[in-house]
Amino acid sequence: MEQRHLGRTGLRVSRIGLGTLTWGRDTDEHDAAEQLKVFWEAGGTLVDTADVYGGGEAEHLLGRLVDGLVPRRDLVIATKAGSVADPYRRVDASRGHLLAALDASLSRLGTDYVDLWQLHAFDPQTPLEETLQALDLAVSSGRARYAGVSGFCGWQLAKAATWQLAAPGARTRLAATQMEYSLLQRGVEREVLPAALDLGVGLLPSSPLGRGVLTGKYRTGTPAGSRGGSELLAPFVEPYLDDAASRIVDAVSTAADGLATTPVQVALAWVRDRPGVAAPIVGARNAQQLTEALSVETLSLPDEICQALDDVSAPVHRYPDQDWSTL
Repeated sequence: MEQRHLGRTGLRVSRIGLGTLTWGRDTDEHDAAEQLKVFWEAGGTLVDTADVYGGGEAEHLLGRLVDGLVPRRDLVIATKAGSVADPYRRVDASRGHLLAALDASLSRLGTDYVDLWQLHAFDPQTPLEETLQALDLAVSSGRARYAGVSGFCGWQLAKAATWQLAAPGARTRLAATQMEYSLLQRGVEREVLPAALDLGVGLLPSSPLGRGVLTGKYRTGTPAGSRGGSELLAPFVEPYLDDAASRIVDAVSTAADGLATTPVQVALAWVRDRPGVAAPIVGARNAQQLTEALSVETLSLPDEICQALDDVSAPVHRYPDQDWSTL
């Protein structure tokens, strides 16, 4: 699998990442092991997790598989901290909480360091400079090699990345930002992606298959065993089952038929090759699904197909996002 630099750093990652959101919850150790082996054998390196995935079980599971199944040196392990199971405060990005969370993650993962440590969300109750100092301490102590953020809107990303760049050498630059990005969700193109491109921050798209809807499996109803058929995840999928999404899904399926490939490959290839994107993060239910997604490596969409997909999924840009010259 082709490798890409993550943002304006020396860290190289596979251009498709493996997500572990369901590990330890819906994905058991056997299925997780099969996925990790398939991913590694395909040349994948970037494995994304978080301290809250499965209540910590995703990290535990990944830790048990590393070295026994896949050499640690072959993986770029990314995890996150900051989300908390507290109905009154869902994010805690205080320096104390973050550094304690990192130590706990390292223990669960069974490693001395993570390759990429990310703030899971913006915390309006903690001064940003305190939050970012935790990233600096993690990197300077060797517990993290690189740092990034997740779920930051445009101004939050720009502020954080600029603060880190203001003291080169003393502060660690942001390598990545993780945000939802797909043909069904192009909101990052308004503010987040321009900021990331300008400041040298690589984008790691989550839900690149539109929460599974871009696979086409919901075109004739909700399949049993799918996320949309799950009581827990149905509300997550439902926003992408409207008429506008259906038109985009139809266009993806038409493109796939014309290219003799699958909707999964078309949707993944589109987001993978967007400007500023480092590696879409793919979460699969089993190794078979993951294998289909990884087969996108050989596919590059023709320009006319990209343009058609751009047109059918184009988000509405109005003042002040739209270029002044076109107003």
